[in-house]
This record gives sequence, C-alpha cells and structure tokens, in this order.
Amino acid sequence: MSANSCLKIMTELNSHFDLPVSQLLSQMSIEEKIGQMSQLAGHEGWIPENLSAALRAGKVGSVLNEVDLPTVNELQRIAVEESRLGIPLLIGRDVIHGFKTIFPIPLGQAASWSPKVIEQGARISALESSTCGVNWTFAPMIDISRDPRWGRIAESLGEDPYLCSALGVAMVNGFQGKDLKDIGSIASCAKHFAGYGASESGRDYNTANIPENELRNVYLPPFKAAADAGVATFMASFSDLNGVPASGNEWLMKEVLREEWNYPGFVVSDWDSIRQLTIHGFTANDKAAAFEAANAGINMEMVSSTYHDHLQALVSEGKIDLEKIDLMVGRILTLKYDLGLFDNPYTDPASLPTILNKENLAAAKQAAVKSCVLLQNSNSLLPISTNTVNSLAVIGPLADDGYEQLGTWIFDGEAQHSQTCLQAIKDFVGESVEVNYEKALTNSRSHNQDEFERAVAIATSADVAMLFLGEESILSGEAHCRSTIDLPGCQEQLISAISKTGTPIVLVVMAGRPLTLTNIVDKVDSILYAWHPGTMGGPAIADLIFGVESPSGKLPVTFPRTVGQIPLYYAQKHTGKPATEASFVHMNDVPERAAQTSLGMAATHLDTHFSPLFHFGFGLSYSQFAYSNITLSDANISLGETLTISAQLTNTGEFAAEEIAQLYIRDLVGSVTRPIKELKGFQRVHLTAGETTTITFELSTDDLAFYDRKMQLNAEPGQFHLWVGGSSEATLRTEFYISDVL
Repeated sequence: MSANSCLKIMTELNSHFDLPVSQLLSQMSIEEKIGQMSQLAGHEGWIPENLSAALRAGKVGSVLNEVDLPTVNELQRIAVEESRLGIPLLIGRDVIHGFKTIFPIPLGQAASWSPKVIEQGARISALESSTCGVNWTFAPMIDISRDPRWGRIAESLGEDPYLCSALGVAMVNGFQGKDLKDIGSIASCAKHFAGYGASESGRDYNTANIPENELRNVYLPPFKAAADAGVATFMASFSDLNGVPASGNEWLMKEVLREEWNYPGFVVSDWDSIRQLTIHGFTANDKAAAFEAANAGINMEMVSSTYHDHLQALVSEGKIDLEKIDLMVGRILTLKYDLGLFDNPYTDPASLPTILNKENLAAAKQAAVKSCVLLQNSNSLLPISTNTVNSLAVIGPLADDGYEQLGTWIFDGEAQHSQTCLQAIKDFVGESVEVNYEKALTNSRSHNQDEFERAVAIATSADVAMLFLGEESILSGEAHCRSTIDLPGCQEQLISAISKTGTPIVLVVMAGRPLTLTNIVDKVDSILYAWHPGTMGGPAIADLIFGVESPSGKLPVTFPRTVGQIPLYYAQKHTGKPATEASFVHMNDVPERAAQTSLGMAATHLDTHFSPLFHFGFGLSYSQFAYSNITLSDANISLGETLTISAQLTNTGEFAAEEIAQLYIRDLVGSVTRPIKELKGFQRVHLTAGETTTITFELSTDDLAFYDRKMQLNAEPGQFHLWVGGSSEATLRTEFYISDVL
C-alpha cells in the first residue's frame, strides 16, 4: 500500500475514531479485523489448542461464558502478549439479575418501580462478575412484554415504555458506573433490538409483526433511552421483524440506530443468529448470511462463524467495502479502549469487594422486599402477629428450595447461598410459634396428590396456613414458554384441599411471569406475589408476612383473568366500540335464540369480563392511601412549555408505608389513535400513619410527543385528561389543553 493510500485511510479513520483506534486499525490485516468481529465460546476452565491458536493469530475479539479467573487471565495474556498487535479481549457473560448474589428476576425488580433499586442491583452484579474477569454483560433486556406466555417476560421490565425506559437506564448506569474505566464497571448491552417481546403466540424465536407506528411509539422508546444514556452495546433480536430478521435488518440497524439516533456503540448478534438467517429462509447459505448481517451493520458475531468463514471473500469480491469493515471494527476497539483494557487487561480480585458480602445481601433483601406485590388481603390477614398465633403450617414445594427461588438465567448463582422462606419463618418466630412443614408436592409440576393428607392435617391444626406455590425456575426464561399460565401441576387442587379446612390461607406465589389466578382467588385470603425473589427471598418475605415491612410493590404488567384475553395491557386503544359495564353480557346470561345484535356490540369476550384480574400499577399495602386536591400550574399551555401537577397524598391507615404515586395522561385526539392511558411519571413516597404530603410532577409537552402517521415525532395540540393515583385505575382526574403556539 502506498504512503498516500495509508494517509487517506488514516484521515478517514480519524474522522470517526480517536487517534489510538485509528492507528491500530491502520496496522491491522483483514484477518485480524475479522477476528475482532468474532466472539467464541469459552470452555469452562480450560483453553483448547484451537482457541489459543486463534488468539495468537489475532482472530478472536471476545470470549463468551468463561468465568474461571485464572483461565480468563490466561486468555487475556495470550491475546495481549502472544498476538502480533496485542489486542485484549471482551469477556462476555449473562449477568441478568445477579452474579453470586442473586436479585429478583428483572420483572420482579420492575415491580419495585425503583430506579435506585435497579441501579444498585446492577452495580453489585457488575462488581461481583468483575472478580472473575467479566467486562461485558448482556443486559438490560428492555423488550416491551405484553404476552405472559412468553418465557422471557421474566427477563423483561414489563409492558410499559415509560417504566421500562426509566428502569432500563438505571440498569445501564448500574453496570457501567460513572466511567467504564473504573474498576468494577462493565459494558452493558441493550437487548433484543427490536420487537422480540411481540413474538407471535408468546413463543420464543418466533416472528414479530409490528406496524411501524406501534414499533416507534411502543417498542423502540426503551432502546432510544438506553442509547441516549450511553449503553455500550446493542444486541440484535433472534426474531424477524415484519419479514426481515433483525440480524440482517438494514432499516433497523442503519436507518434507525445509526442515522436517526446517531448511536456510536456496537451491535452484537444473538447466539448463532447470523447463521440462522438461512434457517429463517432469508438467505440461501452462510456466505449470504454473513453479507446480510455485515451489510446491516452487525459488528460482532456471537459463537457462529459466518464472518470468520466468508467475510474476507465478500471484501475481495467487492460486495462489502473495506471501509465498512474498518468502521465496524473501530467501534469494537473503541469499547476496549473505553474499558481501559489496553492499559490493564488482567483482573485482580483483591481490588474488588468480596462477593456475597453483607452489604450485597442486604441490598438483595431490600430489592426483594420492594419487589413483592400484595394482590389480595381479605380481612387484613396480613401482617401476622406472633402474639396472636400459636401455630403455622408452611406448605408447598417452593417453601424450602434455595435453587428455585433464584429464578431463570442464573448461571453463577448457587442454591447453598439462598435463605429460604421456611428457614426465615422459623428464624423469625423462634420458639414462640410452632411451625409445621409439608412439601405436599415433589415440584411445581407434580400431579401426585399422595402427600395432600399430611398437608391438610397440619393446616387443620394451624392458626394460619402459608402456601408457597408457583413455578419452578425452569418454567420461565428463554425457550420456556407456556400455552396456559395457570398454576401448573395439581397446585389448584392443593389449594382447594387446604381451603376446605377453614384455616386462613396466605398464598405466596413465586413465578417468572403473571399467572392466571382466577380459579383460586376466592379460596385464599391473602396473595403475596414474590416473583422469583433471589438469594434473600426468604428473609424478605418473612419481613413482609410478619409486618416488619409493608408491601409496596406495584405490578409492571397486567394479570389477565384467562389466557384467552392475551394480549391484555392497560394502554390499549379505545376502539370505535369500547367495552363498558353497560355493554358487557356474559354468554351464560344470554337467552336462547337471542337476536344477533342484542349482546352489546362492543369489544368484549362473551365468556369473561373485559377487565384484567389485576391491573397494571396495582399493589396493596398494609396501610391505605388517599389522593386529593389535584391542581395544575396552568390548564392551558402552549407547545414547548412545561406543566406542573400537584396533588395531596394521605396515609389514611395505621401503618407507616411507601406508596408509588403514578401520573397518567390521555391524548383525546391525535393524528393517529392514542392509548386510553399512558404512564408519564411515578415516585415512591414514604408516609407515616396519618401523614399528608404534596406530590409534584413536571410534564413537558415534549413528554407528550409521539410518532404521527408520517412517522414524525411531534407533540400535538389538543385536549388531555390527566390522572394521579396508585395504579392505572386512578380516578382523581383533571384536564388541560395544549395550544398550537411555539
């Protein structure tokens, strides 16, 4: 290559990257560049010769799923000291909701409605995983999730774009810290870009068909928020989006991510998803798959080898420009510089806090406390006072199982570190209350009722029966989707048997998704939804059961009455014939040979009520809260202005407690139809019994912008309704008007 050619390349690279990256790129061969675009799987504690040879040849950019520290340091040593250019490795690991200290599943953490809780959990996860050399994690998962059949709803932050955006940004900040170079900071990855949560039938890897307007208004905002927050990387979705798989989706990766959002980080494929473009029927072979992915702008290939095998030929044939390869590789190198890996690629665990330390466990316990949602509490059965009960029956397969309470996708969490509910209850009551335990079912899927007799016996003699039921961790997560979402196995039969004793029942549900509880809500007194609460789930739940803490979690996702209502979410459109109480008629009440037009003619099902069993934002407390005196700074504002909303919040109960105050709006008329309600603000408020405070929200007209029929992001003038309350069913309402003046 001539000096002039080198100078031209350097000039072009310098316009995109800092000087060290440009200089390094100018020295790299095409083989080494493609190597940086390749992520290979680790081998759990050893390095096979083919991997070490590839490292020496500079043909590996990242290693996935290696957490044995001596092995990780040796991988870095070979890459840095034995390769020609000494480029360090990205070490990737799924650290979804904890490393060794396991926090509640992300959907559970979302029920805390607390960015502080989410950020602290991610920070601890980063610090702990850093002790094993991990410097890159594949979280947060910010797919909007409105189908609880989908197993990966457990990894999500719920159904709402506003809540998901706020909590997703908090998770990014926790993983990445103030500076990626800081010890204990790791690169975050926003996934799955985009629309994966809308997979048909709630089946993993399935097709997603989402109109562009809905995609932009619902599914993309959390990713835009993460990009604006500086998330280091994105991951492409497995699924196809409107007929074009994400890993080869040029519109999504180029036009939206790069051109519209000006995103500077890099995009990694999901596991083997580039090769799977051919299985989708999008490409004829691996070479064509490599072309489509590279052309779309997928910077790094996870595990499969289409880039390694075919990218050089595609460059030689002129199908992929070398300048494009330089740009893609430069983004990878930039992250490695940002992480400080060129200065210090090795990990010294002595420089980091110990894993599972008391501060980490305390944080995990507090996260579990704030994540639990009290769905029902008939006759104020909870909290239980040890002064008024003499015996407790603890029943169910999840009461004393340290593994199952950890939840899905915890590769590094260990059951022996878990503190279970049975253990925590016994520790709390000591010798003052008799505790009898019966597992009753081998596991959550069991249909064997042989042990029911013993469970009924201990419930009959107890003052309160506590049932710990739900789903084993294996029933949710990736590729663990369900067509029905009732309590599995014969758990409903167990509840029926215990309810016949007349003993008050507290049902604690541990699950990775919303379950349909319609068949059992009338058979139990209290329902505490604990999701999969993590390492410290037992002590957290015990504190809630016995009133040390008051439940404060709120649902981040709607609970349907029956699976046939899905998709069911609070921010639905009004339709031309909305469902109302006046129009609803159950099929059992329809007379024979009724006229075809006699059934209300509204958007309902004949065999179930149109409302959910538990609505978005719902969650009870041991106290009660009242909202009143809503006021606006101005009922008429212009585009570009900000509205201040105030309301009084009173704790009318007898317990000090936290309430999550929520702000909702409805844009009554839009150039495209708008949802009946949209979340636009929330805040946690702690009040002592009888205390009143004024809560305040700020709402800019920019916060009301949406993509119109021309796919332009604009706020539109017109009339708005506004609610402040404790859930999406808030009734305290006012109105305001935006005029078309800038």
